[in-house]
Amino acid sequence: MTARQPASDLGRFAKLGIRSDADLLLHLPLRYEDETRVVPIDAVRAGETVQVGGEVVRAEVVGRPRKMLQVELDDGTGRIALRFLHYYPSQVAQLQPGRRVRAHGDVRGGLFGLEMVHPRYRLSGPAERLPQRLTPVYPTVAGIGQAELRRTILEALASADWPDTLRPGAAERLGLPPLMDSLRLLHQPPPDAPLSAFEDRSHPAWRRLVFEELLAQQLSLKRARAARARQRAVPLPDEAAPARLLATLPFALTGAQRRAWAEVSRDLLGGEPMNRLLQGDVGSGKTVIAALAAMQAIGSGRQAALMAPTEILAEQHYRKLGPWLAPLGVRLAWLAGSLTPSAKKKVRAAAAAGEVDLLVGTHALVEESVELPTLGLAIVDEQHRFGVAQRLALRAGRGDALPHQLMMSATPIPRTLAMTYYADLDVSVIDELPPGRTPIVTKLVSEGRRDEVVSRVRAAVAQGRQAYWVCPLIEESEALELQTAIDTHAALSVELEGLRVGLVHGRQPSGEKAATMDAFSRGEVDLLVSTTVIEVGVDVPNASLMVIEHAERFGLAQLHQLRGRVGRGTAESVCVLLYRPPLSANARERLRTMYETTDGFEIARRDLQLRGPGEFLGARQSGLSLLRFADLERDAELVEAARDEAAAMLAGPVGAVDAHLARWLAGREEFLKA
Repeated sequence: MTARQPASDLGRFAKLGIRSDADLLLHLPLRYEDETRVVPIDAVRAGETVQVGGEVVRAEVVGRPRKMLQVELDDGTGRIALRFLHYYPSQVAQLQPGRRVRAHGDVRGGLFGLEMVHPRYRLSGPAERLPQRLTPVYPTVAGIGQAELRRTILEALASADWPDTLRPGAAERLGLPPLMDSLRLLHQPPPDAPLSAFEDRSHPAWRRLVFEELLAQQLSLKRARAARARQRAVPLPDEAAPARLLATLPFALTGAQRRAWAEVSRDLLGGEPMNRLLQGDVGSGKTVIAALAAMQAIGSGRQAALMAPTEILAEQHYRKLGPWLAPLGVRLAWLAGSLTPSAKKKVRAAAAAGEVDLLVGTHALVEESVELPTLGLAIVDEQHRFGVAQRLALRAGRGDALPHQLMMSATPIPRTLAMTYYADLDVSVIDELPPGRTPIVTKLVSEGRRDEVVSRVRAAVAQGRQAYWVCPLIEESEALELQTAIDTHAALSVELEGLRVGLVHGRQPSGEKAATMDAFSRGEVDLLVSTTVIEVGVDVPNASLMVIEHAERFGLAQLHQLRGRVGRGTAESVCVLLYRPPLSANARERLRTMYETTDGFEIARRDLQLRGPGEFLGARQSGLSLLRFADLERDAELVEAARDEAAAMLAGPVGAVDAHLARWLAGREEFLKA
């Protein structure tokens, strides 16, 4: 903000993210109102949003027990009522008979004719000029009115003269108008166009702003990547150690796994810190790649750490990696918040003394003052569930050389999202499932047929199989009326008398939870009732049936993750989505998607359309949305163009890049670098 604004305004405007004149110019309208003309009252129709003007012929406070202010306006062609359910004494004084008033608002049919409820109004003189442009309506917060926002933004706009940071001719080649023309048009649109023309993000002026925003993001990410290339990591040259692990595994890698491993291994050999995202569908075999990477680090004399978002997933990794790595002499340890203080102290001491080669755990790895003096590789599973600070903390404070970082995600990331938010990462994709996996059949079943589903569970167990029954909540929620895991476990134990029914949820003691999971893995539990704690990491090949209760309440990514817990063996697997009608349009689309495809990338694409990028990014932006105007589906071609323009700009003078980033990101780039 400039000297025009008193210091007291800075805190108020900061609530809107406005700290400078650049922020004011980029605080664009949500919509527009047409105050450039006054519509005769006899031409007004219910359902329209219009401005009328006339003389107050009646004004009175009526109603009991709740009072309201009723005003009647006459313009010579007809009359319209203005009704104020909440009002101030000053308004009663203003809106007296004989005063001329202009009122703008939505018109509706009332008991005694047309009316406006809480219109925006102003006292007017008979010769007062009408505005010459459409009136912008801005996002705002309490304490900052529209009039103040408009005045402050127009002052900034009048004095602004932003130089174009794009290369000469770039805007013309893309069919985009000049930047300042676009800003002036969006803040002060002319009256000779329909309101919707400037609210439509496909308008050329909006497209210029969308492109500028995407370009800022691409420039920042590419700079972050270049900065990482200048940092140093300790090379991890031992390729024999991973080869020893491969020789002992009871299965061969798929072609996609071999390709991904070649990319990871090549990065680990170099002196530039690896920053690679390994993504693959549920059950595609990412853990094996993590194990091979850990072996290359350990064989090279360095330590490795693997961080997972939940204790169940972290412990599953620990139990799965142990039989693979311990016979090769790898010293593994496990650290989680639920361990006793003495147990955690012992693990921390061993890690600090270099007596642990691979430390597996939850966020306790970064919150328990863990020292790994020779850390060469940090692995983060389900990386989108961790915040920026947590992911950076795992690899921070290691002296001059950074550890290599491998991030894994079972939520496939759509291509436009990867280009937009992950352009600073190298990405490896495992797009092939291991052989022997049978396709999962998905069935949609109304809760009215619940008895049939229970019978299907009994039949599956009679055939020697196991099953999951997933519920969305632990405790009763009257608002959502969802069946709880605790109640469902009790009910199914009665309905399926003779079957061994277990229960797992997030609030159980860690030991109790682990004991139940072990029993299920060993086949000592026939049916496991659980909340979504089994969403990731649980691998029981004999479990071939999953029932998801109130499936309409889950997001697409979560449904896909849950479904991936079955289909891990050779038997035909079924996932039953038990839903409560009637379904909302979004819920119907989610369930249809699950029924139509098991392709994680197609599901991710549709999820992006339905829910936006938040599901995939998680806490990457630490709550800050860095794309205010762009839409990744709608603006896919502009993402491509912004990526190309960013590469060309970074090869040219540095001043234009600095100016563009200062204008758009103003210090927020750090959120993109994790």
